[in-house]
Amino acid sequence: MFTARSRENIAFFILFLSAVIVILPVGMVVAVILKNGIAAINWEFLTAMPRSGMREGGILPAIVGTFYLVLGAVLFALPLGLAAAIYLSEYAKDNWLSRVIRLSIINLAGVPSVVFGLFGLALFVGFFHLGTSILAGSLTLGVMILPVIITSSREALESVPKYFREVSLSLGATKLQTIRHAVLPHALPGILTGTILGIGRAAGETAPILFTVAAFYLPRLPNTPFDQVMALPYHLYVLSTQVPNVDPKIRYGTALVLLAIVMIMNVIAVTIRSHFRKKKKW
Repeated sequence: MFTARSRENIAFFILFLSAVIVILPVGMVVAVILKNGIAAINWEFLTAMPRSGMREGGILPAIVGTFYLVLGAVLFALPLGLAAAIYLSEYAKDNWLSRVIRLSIINLAGVPSVVFGLFGLALFVGFFHLGTSILAGSLTLGVMILPVIITSSREALESVPKYFREVSLSLGATKLQTIRHAVLPHALPGILTGTILGIGRAAGETAPILFTVAAFYLPRLPNTPFDQVMALPYHLYVLSTQVPNVDPKIRYGTALVLLAIVMIMNVIAVTIRSHFRKKKKW
């Protein structure tokens, strides 16, 4: 018969082992990319245009294109997703229709990215005649990350204690004023969590931009939102499968830059989230 102390130690060991099993493969991936790609990182690689069929030069167009696409996706998805979350959390009645909508949003988060790519091709490229452009690609990525932002934002709003709303309303504030001043500031850390997840997915997806914006080889920077761009995920795919005789360190260097960009964006968002989390009143 195990004592309570023994059961606690066994549970702690199992949890620790589970954490190691999850972290170890991720650490190995990062270590392999860092080991093989660090030799390619230099000023020319980060700031020069590609040359010789992408076998030489840098990846500046792909870096800039990735930044534009992620920025456009967040600018589109965050306001729309937050507005939808506020409606579902604060205004929508709890009936069968609202429950169906919530379930549909959750299911959309699991739809394969290639389906969103085909959707963007049909709607933004074809129906709205935006062509293969930054605008079409950003809107497609924005639609793809909308379910994540809506779900996390709604859960963050619902986690704010009810008495915050009751006190605000009892003091004469309107519903909108209550949401703006008594709910949103305290839900902001959770909203930023969803945004972080959305940024990571938008920056790393290949299928949606393959149909809507990504160029195979474009050694120049975009001038308008209606231009095509290179993007790091698609550029990495092209280097790995379509361009022969590429130095492996260029492929790993491109992967390392993509990983670094995602990590930098996440660190910035996490820092902002931590700042607002310290202001929580409960």
